[in-house]
Amino acid sequence: MITAEKSSFWSNLFCLGPFRYLIRTAVLALVLLSLSRLALVVWQYDRVEGTDLIFQVLLQGIRADIIVVSLLLVLPVLLIPLALVRGLSKIWFQFSYVWCLLALVLLVFMELATPAFILQYDVRPNRLFVEYLKYPKEVLSTLWFGFRLPLVFGLVATLALTWLMRQVFRSGKCSLNHWSLFKTLGLWCLALVLLFAGIRSTTDHRPANPAIFAITSDSMVNSLVLSSGYSVLYALYNLKHEARSSEIYGKLPIEQMLKQSLDWPWLKSYQFNNPHYPTAHWQQAVMKREKPLNLVIVLQESLGATFVKSLGGLAVTPELEQLKQQGIWFENLYATGTRSVRGIEAVVAGFPPTPAQSTVKLSNSQQHFTTLASILKAQGYHTQFIYGGEAHFDNMRSFFTGNGVDQIVDQSQMQNPVFTGSWGASDEDLFNTADQQLTALHRQNKPFFSLIFTSSNHEPFEFPDGRIELNEEPKARVNNAVKYADWAMGQFFRKAKQSDYWQDTLFLIVADHDNRVYGNNLIPVEKFHIPGLILGADTKPELLTSLASQIDLAPTLLSMMGISSCHTMTGRDFTLDRKSPGRALLQFENYFALMQQGPQQPELVILKPNGETVAGLYQPQQKKINLSAQAVSLADKNTALALVQLPSYLYREQKNSSSAHCGQHGSNRMKTAE
Repeated sequence: MITAEKSSFWSNLFCLGPFRYLIRTAVLALVLLSLSRLALVVWQYDRVEGTDLIFQVLLQGIRADIIVVSLLLVLPVLLIPLALVRGLSKIWFQFSYVWCLLALVLLVFMELATPAFILQYDVRPNRLFVEYLKYPKEVLSTLWFGFRLPLVFGLVATLALTWLMRQVFRSGKCSLNHWSLFKTLGLWCLALVLLFAGIRSTTDHRPANPAIFAITSDSMVNSLVLSSGYSVLYALYNLKHEARSSEIYGKLPIEQMLKQSLDWPWLKSYQFNNPHYPTAHWQQAVMKREKPLNLVIVLQESLGATFVKSLGGLAVTPELEQLKQQGIWFENLYATGTRSVRGIEAVVAGFPPTPAQSTVKLSNSQQHFTTLASILKAQGYHTQFIYGGEAHFDNMRSFFTGNGVDQIVDQSQMQNPVFTGSWGASDEDLFNTADQQLTALHRQNKPFFSLIFTSSNHEPFEFPDGRIELNEEPKARVNNAVKYADWAMGQFFRKAKQSDYWQDTLFLIVADHDNRVYGNNLIPVEKFHIPGLILGADTKPELLTSLASQIDLAPTLLSMMGISSCHTMTGRDFTLDRKSPGRALLQFENYFALMQQGPQQPELVILKPNGETVAGLYQPQQKKINLSAQAVSLADKNTALALVQLPSYLYREQKNSSSAHCGQHGSNRMKTAE
């Protein structure tokens, strides 16, 4: 009798009521995923050991596994109250059993498929794993003839593990007789909280995403941190952001789109001969240098023309106003969008905007995407990204490490910061760290590219006391934050001018975008106007009045540095062509605008998502668009449509690759400019 009572007690204790299959799934999944990761690390030991982060790969991997397991258990946990309803209890148990078993089978199958995928693509299964399902004949043929043994082993192992997991699930009997309503609902609420915490995995501004696990400059090792199931699920989630611009505004035939996209005066001296990479061309540097210059880009958070006196804004950037006298000042430079990642995409990758999210956040551009870093790394440069906050924010770490950036320096590596706010270390800490980094790199006598991204000019506008005379009260206001960010930058350039690296380095100061975008214009063009300044080395002062876009900066910088290269960027090199009328590309929500330099005022062609197109004149002084009542010509509409369709096409078809070569011989030179 006592034995039976004890047996009943332990049976009920380990039964776990409605959580029976859920807890067993969580434990089994975490164990299996950790064992799989350990096996992959052993297999790729040389790659992982080279990062000196083996322990971090395994530890952070458990964190990533908790995220995916929590995601898979959300639905059955939400439905737990059904187990208390008479007549639905049995159905709910059957559902949770099938759901949990299928979730485990999915995870196991993806892990077993991983080695073959790594051998082929040097990364865990990702978006390609899903995309290729559209071609079952080709995929099955490839698998059977190229990966027959792994395929057969994977299927057999999946079936065997499925049988074993089924036995574990079936073991023991379970009853809800000892589970009261209060107990069940109380544990249900606790389970929801734990799942929320597991999915978010952080108390920071944004929930964890794959970028937070990009802990090395090796994309394959970074992918080992994730489970393959997580990698594919995140790729599927991102697919909804990858809108085809042609489906929103209209569609041009590919040949016509490519022809019109490249029909600009500053591109006519190039040859586009590679049919696989239609925008690949050889850019010959106009500036001849025995030793190419280093490059430092200071990307200022939210520093629009709104705050720059000489651009018609407030007088809260006195340091920038002084520096503009010492370099090439862009008077009519426009951002491509209103988000930091859009600015990064344009400045660092020279990539035009699309209606989709920035390529910084999309899965198809996390490797082999053309950037200044990938171009310069191929030329022997040390490349780095310096940021006062957490580099995984907005997927930056993943994008940079996968596309040419060797070194990430973020908040975690800034020693004894003088001030830390919600968005990380202050701008003066950022610039102090940057100066130390640049000094050290210069002493190594190795060329370098450094992207410095500020963050103090961001809500809630926190910065240290005693640095500036406040522009207004209270302290935590945008104008004060801009003035502080400007002050910190000014301190940095005072140091830089006295440094050994100044004469060997080209600097760009540019905003990612303006601050909060608002206005009653169809597109608030005035909020896209940003400052841009190139200085350093032997740069002579110059006022550049031509209309310019952020995508024009990268080609111009390469030419001024003395770097000749093959790349896919279609921006304008202003050292090659200073006279042609300019243009800017503006993406505002679902509206796209092509702004061109007119005889008197900038002319706009605006594409709407319903296929409608309108034209207008922009009045910079009044910050107003006068829309035209006349229909837009077909030629103007097609030009705008080609420009917005091009980047969507290049991204979707993966034709913006950093491995693209120029023409059949891989090094076609630029034709002699007229």
